[in-house]
Amino acid sequence: MEIQELINKMDADHVIPENSELNRAMHDVSSETRRLCMTLNTGVYTDDEIRDQFSQIIGKTVDSAFTLFLPFTTDFGKNIVVGKNVFINSGCRFQDQGKIEIGDNSLIGHNVVIATINHDLDPKHRGTLHLQPVKLANNTWIGSNATILAGVTVGENSVVAAGAVVTKDVPANTVVAGTPAKVVKHLEY
Repeated sequence: MEIQELINKMDADHVIPENSELNRAMHDVSSETRRLCMTLNTGVYTDDEIRDQFSQIIGKTVDSAFTLFLPFTTDFGKNIVVGKNVFINSGCRFQDQGKIEIGDNSLIGHNVVIATINHDLDPKHRGTLHLQPVKLANNTWIGSNATILAGVTVGENSVVAAGAVVTKDVPANTVVAGTPAKVVKHLEY
């Protein structure tokens, strides 16, 4: 299965049945992505070299203002979309089968986890994966050790406090904190 066909199917169906052709194709891409991440994380590179290798991982060219501090891991890679002037700090882990979109001028702190997959709740089908996208709108700031769960949109200009677990959409121009994250402040510009 071609990569674009695989991504289109995942984005349309939002499910990867266990033991399916789709699941096998996803695992093939994941194996290559893990190899690319290992190469990225075990060398010493210039910022330009990191941008080139990250672009290879996601299958799209990032802009010259993109900055990534290593290490970084993703378990699929090809369903990440990165805007302009994005900064990703060290230790981040992305699970992007459901799609991760990062808007322009966004900042992602140390050790942030973005997860787009849930396993089926029925133990007989626990290997079936349910996919939902995560979207970080423009000008978002995700604090260190935050976790953004599947299906969440973080609104424009919003801040997710360090350590927050975000289970629901974050309105634009707000600060959320806690587990589960709740609005603690409205931002005015």
